[in-house]
Amino acid sequence: MDISELIEAALAARQRAYAPYSGFRMGAAVRSTSGTIVTGALVENVSLGLAMCAERVALFATIASGERPTALVVASPRTSGALTFPCGACLQVGLELGGGDLMVVAVDPDGTNERAVLGDLLPRGPHKA
Repeated sequence: MDISELIEAALAARQRAYAPYSGFRMGAAVRSTSGTIVTGALVENVSLGLAMCAERVALFATIASGERPTALVVASPRTSGALTFPCGACLQVGLELGGGDLMVVAVDPDGTNERAVLGDLLPRGPHKA
């Protein structure tokens, strides 16, 4: 699967992040079952529990458009020198909406990226029977 368009979309979404508290700008892009690209950006809030990760914004918007995710790209700075993959909450939402075969790609601002299958990132995540 060619992910170059998804990477570009996630990097562009990263520029729209609202991150006044952490400064950790994140963007995401999902390819839907129809091939459409849906983006999301991190939106922080002074009440931390009301913040929403870029990945969940993109995944929820995909569902709201009547589609399902087939690939997810998250664009952010590195964490401790490594590419930043989605957090556990975002992986769990991805598992629910896209399944264990969902391709997940982490990309840094320079475009360096790495792919993984969601089931490998969250091997024992709770899932529908």
